[in-house]
Amino acid sequence: MTVDYSSLASTIAALTEGETDQIALMATVACEVHYSDDRFDWTGFYRVTEPGLLKIGPYQGGHGCLVIPFARGVCGAAARTGQVQLVPDVDAFPGHIACASSTRSELVLPVRNAAGELIAVFDIDSNQPDAFSTEDADNLSAILSKTFAQV
Repeated sequence: MTVDYSSLASTIAALTEGETDQIALMATVACEVHYSDDRFDWTGFYRVTEPGLLKIGPYQGGHGCLVIPFARGVCGAAARTGQVQLVPDVDAFPGHIACASSTRSELVLPVRNAAGELIAVFDIDSNQPDAFSTEDADNLSAILSKTFAQV
């Protein structure tokens, strides 16, 4: 199954229209993205709760790490650099944090509010190696940008 990003973007836009609560938006996006593709085993947000620190937010899938410092892992790298992290093999990523031993590849996208401030990272894990493409990253970045421009 591959994602119909046009349909996914339309669905998320319709569900979140006018919503300004970050947690409500995160919960809706995590759910819709998680169920849009079989590659997505864990789909969720890590919120910036204090300088240099991410804490788990709304997600779909098994348990996640509760706290991730900006200095560690793929999520930390996305938060620290503000850049999308597309990791085809998590075992080859220096400092990868194994929240789930089944994770083989990962895509993490920075999430910014209307003021351009980093408010979270959106993390998608897959038990398949090299599961994500730049097409996934570009389409999901666009959805996140549009959704969180409301807050």
